[in-house]
Amino acid sequence: MKKEEKPYLRFDSISEAHRAFGLPQPQHPLISLIDNTTTPADPDKLRQPHVLTFFKISYRSNLSGRLKYGQGYYDFQEGGLLFASPNQLVSRHEDNEDYAGYTLLIHPDFILSYPLARKIRQYGFFSYSANEALHLSEKEKATVLSIFRIIEEELNSRIDDFSQDVIIAQIELLLNYANRFYKRQFITRKAVHNELLEKLEALLDDYFDTEKPLTLGIPTVQYLAEHLHYSPSYLSDMLRSLTGQSAQQHIHNKLIGKAKELLSATSLSVSEVAYQLGFEHPQSFSKLFRAKANLSPLEFRHSFN
Repeated sequence: MKKEEKPYLRFDSISEAHRAFGLPQPQHPLISLIDNTTTPADPDKLRQPHVLTFFKISYRSNLSGRLKYGQGYYDFQEGGLLFASPNQLVSRHEDNEDYAGYTLLIHPDFILSYPLARKIRQYGFFSYSANEALHLSEKEKATVLSIFRIIEEELNSRIDDFSQDVIIAQIELLLNYANRFYKRQFITRKAVHNELLEKLEALLDDYFDTEKPLTLGIPTVQYLAEHLHYSPSYLSDMLRSLTGQSAQQHIHNKLIGKAKELLSATSLSVSEVAYQLGFEHPQSFSKLFRAKANLSPLEFRHSFN
């Protein structure tokens, strides 16, 4: 009987990943910087999706224009960055054949005794999908590449008592710059994002104006993200940058708006309103309503009499 093949590869160590991709052993077992700027990796070795048990930060020199973004709105042409967290499935994008660039692999144990071990989970872009990559301007590209080169130099020639401190400082600097550049990306792609806000509003209106709450319950961030073709974390971060509110807050605002309509224009009981909006328990509805409106549902209704 033929053994069933897994749909993806799994790499539990950086050394294992190096062997699979035909690379020499890494200089350090817990961190590796792969330089494909002069000799690009063979795409045939990367075709199968894979799961890494470590962080991955990739710079691709030809990323811009190759990955679909929204409705095809591109404004930076100097490559870009992709991020993946441990145990995240990484799949090759079928339109991106050229892997020229840098790939930084960081095992969680490398940063374990440093504050970065806790802080790194706060960077939402590690859970963005490929079409939400960070596209770089020429100046941003120069900044990113300078950090990669410092890390490369440390790994290749300066392994000593200070190497880990220096490398981790550079990783944190890279992540902070990425945070700043993503905020810029949210702003510079304003035309696409204004369209997103309109689609989000229409999607929520459609949800609450139909029977969906009765069958699906309260809309989730995952539901919105799937219908808007973004990852949940990217959607929330983008909305927070544009409006100051996360996707969850947008859901709650729309929900309370619909609740006010039902409480003021119908004779439905509070329990019936809660049920119609997708709540399993009226108490949960009342608690959220009071938190958002500073009144209980009944107090709000009585204010109209």
